[in-house]
Amino acid sequence: MRSSGILMHITSLPGPYGVGTMGKPAYDFVDFLHKAGQHHWQILPLTPTGYGDSPYQSCSTYAGNHYLIDLEMLVKDGLLDQSQLDGITWSTREDKTDFGILYNNRLKILGQAYTRFVPTQEFDRFCEESAHWLPDFALFMALKEESQGKSWYQWEAPLKYRDSQALHEAWERLSDRVGFYCFVQYLFYQQWHALQAYAHKKEIQIIGDVPIYVPYDSVEVWCNPRLFQLDESLTPTAVAGCPPDAFTEDGQLWGNPLYRWERHAQEGYGWWIHRLQAASRLYDVIRIDHFRGFEAYWAVPYGDSTARNGKWIKGPGLDFIRAIQNALPHVGMIAEDLGFLTQEVLDLRDDSGLPGMKVLEFAFYSRDPSDYLPYLYPKNSVCYTGTHDNMTMRQWFDESDPEVVEYATEYMALTKREGLVWGVIRTAMSSVSDLCVVQMQDYLNLGGEARMNFPGTQTDANWTWRLTPGHLTNALATKIKRLTVLYGRHQEIKS
Repeated sequence: MRSSGILMHITSLPGPYGVGTMGKPAYDFVDFLHKAGQHHWQILPLTPTGYGDSPYQSCSTYAGNHYLIDLEMLVKDGLLDQSQLDGITWSTREDKTDFGILYNNRLKILGQAYTRFVPTQEFDRFCEESAHWLPDFALFMALKEESQGKSWYQWEAPLKYRDSQALHEAWERLSDRVGFYCFVQYLFYQQWHALQAYAHKKEIQIIGDVPIYVPYDSVEVWCNPRLFQLDESLTPTAVAGCPPDAFTEDGQLWGNPLYRWERHAQEGYGWWIHRLQAASRLYDVIRIDHFRGFEAYWAVPYGDSTARNGKWIKGPGLDFIRAIQNALPHVGMIAEDLGFLTQEVLDLRDDSGLPGMKVLEFAFYSRDPSDYLPYLYPKNSVCYTGTHDNMTMRQWFDESDPEVVEYATEYMALTKREGLVWGVIRTAMSSVSDLCVVQMQDYLNLGGEARMNFPGTQTDANWTWRLTPGHLTNALATKIKRLTVLYGRHQEIKS
């Protein structure tokens, strides 16, 4: 069934407390999607942000990002007073997130809410249902706090190696802080499931990302070192990245520890199955990041300063994909099949039956036929104007070589009267791809100032873009819906 959606992370929503949250602006955005005839909302990972404020470098694959917890809802619940919120300067500008301010203030204000919290049966039930991950996560966070933020591999040996006596003593010593971090996760999941239920009432599905890798300094690596390529001192022997290409001559050095895929296979890929099962409770459709890494991954010697000296090593392939599909047969998935694609990667995607991604921005760099030209799309695919890692379309037109823009203009029959960016959106909507997803920035015709992320860089521009009040108008919703209906991507909600 043909459908369409909008890509925008929750942090990009407007609001008075420095970052988009799961409060009223999120519900308003669901209403906007409904008015615009959309059936999907694509977001980035909901897990806590990590190095570089990236949602793809999270200390946990299960925990929710506490920045997304709506504070006004806590005022309504009696856990905070409005005066407590008004006493903090949450941002210096409404169109950008200041993660430094959030880092310094968000947990503090949640700590004040915790002092008023009285555990309920619902809280106890949440903790019981989350017992396979929540205690480890809460203790991990409490220990990091106690050690002034040190990474787990810098802790004293008994804790680093998870000596049972040391863990027991830490539980006793830090029980209140462990309880606090359980409380924070309870708030997150309570608010998220309410928002997700509202989206479902509007027949909108959530598409969410699951990064292929986890950071070295994560609760997953601390608790499961056997599943990662670590030596006896729990130091990585090789780390993840991607090779040099036309955009990055040194490649990208991500630094994540690599998996011991043979150990995962011996254990029936149970760690991955649990991870994706948990993600399926957050998202209706999972976009599996860096899908090509399951066919072969770029392994860089640990300690290298660039990714140049890496090499391709075979991944788990179809054996892994089939194990996931057999365990989770009803979970919808999208393969993020971008990057250096070999025939083996394409075969793995096709054999898996998962839809791949087609990005229009990639289609026009050469006059030679490209897999990203719409006439070559299969129905079982997702067409994007661009992703969170790409330029906005307006920026693309402003900064691309003239011959590239000329080719795109000719191919898509673009005119200034229609608007160049709207012509690209029309092309995406009219493609045969079953699903079309457009960045919110492109619907707003915003330039480089609104780009979400520039891969391989660490700047305060990444991940910070936000909508401002007045962006989401009825006129824009009507225009989007007209295009959506024209190209058969809208189904009326049943009464």
